[in-house]
Amino acid sequence: MDLLNTLVDKGLRRELPTREEALAVLATSDDELLDVVAAAGKVRRQWFGRRVKLNYLVNLKSGLCPEDCSYCSQRLGSKAEILKYTWLKPDEASQAAAAGVAGGAKRVCLVASGRGPTDRDVDRVGKTIAAIKEQNEGVEVCACLGLLSDGQAERLKDAGADAYNHNLNTSEATYGQITKTHTYADRVDTVQKAHAAGLSACSGLIAGMGESDEDLVDVVYALRELDSDSVPVNFLIPFEGTPLAKEWNLTPQRALRILAMVRFVCPDVEVRIAGGREVHLRTLQPLALHVANSIFLGDYLTSEGQAGQADLDMIADAGFEVEGAGTTTLPAHRSEIAAASGGCGSKGSGASVCGSSAPADEAGAGCGSACGGCSGHAGHEAPVAARAAEPVPAQAGAGEVRPDLVAVRRRGAGTDLAPNA
Repeated sequence: MDLLNTLVDKGLRRELPTREEALAVLATSDDELLDVVAAAGKVRRQWFGRRVKLNYLVNLKSGLCPEDCSYCSQRLGSKAEILKYTWLKPDEASQAAAAGVAGGAKRVCLVASGRGPTDRDVDRVGKTIAAIKEQNEGVEVCACLGLLSDGQAERLKDAGADAYNHNLNTSEATYGQITKTHTYADRVDTVQKAHAAGLSACSGLIAGMGESDEDLVDVVYALRELDSDSVPVNFLIPFEGTPLAKEWNLTPQRALRILAMVRFVCPDVEVRIAGGREVHLRTLQPLALHVANSIFLGDYLTSEGQAGQADLDMIADAGFEVEGAGTTTLPAHRSEIAAASGGCGSKGSGASVCGSSAPADEAGAGCGSACGGCSGHAGHEAPVAARAAEPVPAQAGAGEVRPDLVAVRRRGAGTDLAPNA
């Protein structure tokens, strides 16, 4: 296809596709799917080879969030039967993190529900970061604590944080339909604060909430403009007890096309398959590794992922390798600029680089998958109609409700059971 040849050429040059080209990727047919994956795979291999970065989530404080994000199982008014607990002690968090590192995780993502941290919370997280780094040499730590106040990003950086996650989630035009307790601009401001403090900016999106193709392209272009070093792509986990419980809008093929579009728009950043990959990609997860270069190992914040060993087997069987602690994730042109600026982005690296001249979270959402499904959006005028929950074939398509695919996390952080890593 001429479209795919053009997108590969642009991706190898780090050149921004047109909006029409990005939309055309999402409009490709299932018959063209393998061609789309193969094209995105050429771009992925150019910048990341066959490496897969493993990330591990530690939910420091679960549930009882005052924000009203429609997709979130920890939201105000959520009836989802998730784990609820207050702050883990530093040694508890460090033990949880160690399980992920032992499983091959290179980055630990520390997440806490809530609108944003108090200064006392920042101090608490700083002690947790110190405990994790003392016990796990070379590990990266990403914090995800919600909306940041002035000076808090700098304090997290001084405490040893390497990155900060705060997802945009969806387009600016539709954000108000998801959340009323904070704004899209609040989220952008927090990502900018993290970047300015020299933290690696991690910010992504949620797909499957009833959004349009235009919404998906809008948010990915905004992420490129913000110059996120890593872009987690979440697929809505429709938790029972949340407003989006019946929003089953994705097929594995649709999920792959979304990942490919993200790779073409942001060719040289860490594209992470985050919350919902097991639920929506299902048996096509290995194909997604040809597009994305990063995944979460084991469980999410409030939902279970597939077994950690299954993740490792999948990576090996697909012909990929786990990225080692001594390897720099980002391509040299991004990491060199990061070193020069004291941060991890690529601002000022030219108009063709992710974060350049493109047109212009839930506050406690975590590292791309906060709430175990922290994904979702209230759609446009109203949520997409879905069938009543009932048994359906294993290969259910978009619109068919599959609550059997959603397992609430009952192990790991905040419990007495061993974590999945």
